[in-house]
Amino acid sequence: MAYLLMFVTLVHLITLAMLFIATMEKAVQVLMVLSVVFSSISFLVFLGQLFTKSKGGLFYFTGLCQVFAGLTAFAAVLIYTLHNRDILQDSRELTLGHFGYCYILAWTCIPLLLISGLMYIHLRKKE
Repeated sequence: MAYLLMFVTLVHLITLAMLFIATMEKAVQVLMVLSVVFSSISFLVFLGQLFTKSKGGLFYFTGLCQVFAGLTAFAAVLIYTLHNRDILQDSRELTLGHFGYCYILAWTCIPLLLISGLMYIHLRKKE
């Protein structure tokens, strides 16, 4: 169980760093920043719950915040994917088919956020 706790914490920190890197344009930025906020709240609440929860307690709120972070990141990347011609004004980038590393990081981060949210919901505190 300790390995699961370390793995969840590591995945959480990795997705948080990836979200900071993957911020894009205007409306998409708002959703990505909201995702970062949800993920940060989730991590801070998780650290607080480690010290205050009784044995056998579940981390529902932490997992819910993490799932919301994944859903807001998904909405942001989906908007960017569907409206890339409106967001990217330079037509050279559109003809080359190049989105950049931020786009790949954002799509990679979504399943990590959702999986870690489900892991937080399943995780029980042991002493």
